[in-house]
Amino acid sequence: MKFSLSWLYDHLETDATLAEICAKLNQIGLEVEGVENRGAAIAPFLTARILEATRHPDADRLQVCRVDAGPGMDNVQVVCGAPNARAGLAVIFAPPGTYVPGLDITIKAGKIRGQASGGMLCSLRELGLGEESDGIAELPEDTLPGQSYADFAGLDDVVVEIAITPNRGDALGVRGIARDLAAAGVGKLRPWLAEAVEGTFESAITWENTDTEACPWVLGRTIRGVKNGPSPEWLRRKLESIGLRPISALVDITNYFCFDLGRPLHVFDAAKLAGGRLKICRGAGETFRALDGQDYIVTPEDCVMTDANGVQSLAGIMGGEASGATEETTDVFVECALFDPVHVALSARRVGLSSDSSYRFERGVDQALPIAALEAATRMILDVCGGEASEVVSGGAQPKWQRDATLRFDRVRDLGGLDVTADESVSLLEKLGFEVQERTAQAVRVSVPSWRNDIAQKVVLAQGNKLEAAVAAKAAEGVALCEAESDLVEEILRLKGLDSVPAVPLPALSVVPGVALTPKQARAARARRILAARGLVETVGFSFVSHEEALLFGGAPESLRLLNPIASDLDQMRPTPLVNLVAAAQRNAARGWADIGLFEVGPAFSEAGQQVVTAGVRSGHTLRYPGHESQAVSLWAAKADALEVLTQLGVSPDALSTTADAPSWYHPGRSGAVRQGPKNVLAYFGELHPSLLQAVGIDTPVVAFEVFMDSIAEPKRRKKAAPKLSAFQPVRRDFAFVVARDVAAENVLKAAKGAERTLVTGASVFDVYEGPHVAEGFRSIGVEVTLQPVEKSLTDAELEAVSDKIVAAVSKATGGTLR
Repeated sequence: MKFSLSWLYDHLETDATLAEICAKLNQIGLEVEGVENRGAAIAPFLTARILEATRHPDADRLQVCRVDAGPGMDNVQVVCGAPNARAGLAVIFAPPGTYVPGLDITIKAGKIRGQASGGMLCSLRELGLGEESDGIAELPEDTLPGQSYADFAGLDDVVVEIAITPNRGDALGVRGIARDLAAAGVGKLRPWLAEAVEGTFESAITWENTDTEACPWVLGRTIRGVKNGPSPEWLRRKLESIGLRPISALVDITNYFCFDLGRPLHVFDAAKLAGGRLKICRGAGETFRALDGQDYIVTPEDCVMTDANGVQSLAGIMGGEASGATEETTDVFVECALFDPVHVALSARRVGLSSDSSYRFERGVDQALPIAALEAATRMILDVCGGEASEVVSGGAQPKWQRDATLRFDRVRDLGGLDVTADESVSLLEKLGFEVQERTAQAVRVSVPSWRNDIAQKVVLAQGNKLEAAVAAKAAEGVALCEAESDLVEEILRLKGLDSVPAVPLPALSVVPGVALTPKQARAARARRILAARGLVETVGFSFVSHEEALLFGGAPESLRLLNPIASDLDQMRPTPLVNLVAAAQRNAARGWADIGLFEVGPAFSEAGQQVVTAGVRSGHTLRYPGHESQAVSLWAAKADALEVLTQLGVSPDALSTTADAPSWYHPGRSGAVRQGPKNVLAYFGELHPSLLQAVGIDTPVVAFEVFMDSIAEPKRRKKAAPKLSAFQPVRRDFAFVVARDVAAENVLKAAKGAERTLVTGASVFDVYEGPHVAEGFRSIGVEVTLQPVEKSLTDAELEAVSDKIVAAVSKATGGTLR
């Protein structure tokens, strides 16, 4: 919210300095965001008059001017190149030493082509105030020389910008700010009373209000015989000071009241309204062109104003171009309405349109002001544009805004930490417009002023469904009382000065600080480090994807489809982060980066709920280096990524098993699922299905993995003993077992490890062979077994005995034979 000091002085009688006003605004919760003094940069520039202008003897395009710039500079010679420089012209003069912001130079006295020049005659562009021009600025004929141009042009007015919290709609008008400052002791609030205008004829336009939920009350009146044109100088300066561009007198008057009283208004060209009636109703899918020149589609959720030709205004947000006032307008219909804040906010968000009006209606406007505001606006229109006013017409009824709030005096100390006497508390509330209804030694009941929509409003509670009705009602009543009382305490604290409220630290929850990260957060961070160390690059993707993309990954239920997506191609909650990763791999491949590894730790969604998934993809080929050829990415790399994450997160490899039942987006013969037990799936890995790659436009190999972080059990906290390290070297022996083709290698390894648990510390597959010398339907699996003696070195007989146990265990578990 911006306002100029001169505008503030219209409502506030004070001799406080700018610094004192800004300090007090900060103390009462209206935080000052900036102070702008446009006149400071142009303070040295003076008004002047050209006494004489003659052609330069040595330059055809230059003139030698004698200038009167006031006392002490009443006959200054200036060389000027402006084509419009002439005797008798009132101009802007920059004496030597003046910095010219539009040219970024400092004026110096000197000679130009042999002629002395003691200053510069300026255009508005050179002062940084206007557009490009062909000559110097021309001031009115009656301008007196020697005045500060900043004072002459009204540019010495300081503009203050404050931040407004969402609950302070009353501070979105200059009068509301003045009211707060006066209550805080900075001056006295000037009285304001709207002069009533008696209507002399019946309004040609009437109201039909069929949507009192969105618009409880609306007023209006016709003013005929107006003459629309440029606004008077005082009005243009006020609007320009806060960054508004003057448009025309009628429009500028409505903008003035929007910022002066925080009261949005709108003027229709009465001649452009058909049917003699404005109807307040809901939209029906019409296309409506607003005053900003843009087309908007209004829905049954939007409140609009219509005439016989269709929608003429998006209620509370912006009027229509078709019925807007122009220079040719002679009859207007002035609208002043109360709109429901929630309806305005939802409509503004739905159509993507925000205006000064909607900004105020969303935060609540003075519900008792419409009549006075309409009278004041009518009087100003008659004074500026002339004309004749009709009687006031209305639709709906003024809402019952009256409400009370009770304050227990000791709550100011208990809640705010300030010891304020009862008399002072009451006095501060009265200064803000609260009226005392009843007072005792312990408490006071006050009526809330109409402009404070944030105090003692009805509280919306989300109470439990199982709560008894009587208990719920009593709780709601108690909350309403507490909320209203807290509002009054806040008002007293504001006026006393927020910086005077003592800072009290919150009590410590425990002597020892709690952990910074939860175990789940710590696991996610560890997974990121692990995959980054394995050469993958982290990405962060939207949780929203297109419905078609989600279908490729088997998860697009209607229950997870968005009714109001932020974009048409982001209408489905993603079933897995692989959707985003595969799309990123495709975009990189299309731009020449086919060999890439990506991962993400993020949410995945299904009808069962949300879970955190660590997913990754590798696409293209491996790097080439001497002695090693580049190869297509392998599913074993994806499996290694998944197993590394699981292992580092505390899952024992011995507890894992692999099955060939990965979901449909993986290659059915080149993928698998990593399980801990028969039911708990911890990860999927493998090559992506060729049809999926074809659908997304990828023609290079892609492997992927998914690790389900929520399925990983928390590691058990056990007291770790010192490791027992053997003094003897391990012994490694190779075995090749011929087993049926459908026998998993894991079963062979488990059997080998369990043959002699005191000696066998590890087993791994080093070869799988099918071909000559192996029967059809069988394969040879080469296994390296590690034996670790602890007490003594193994003899040959002991090694042979252990080997026999391993062969026997594998044969029993898998039916395999030693090759």
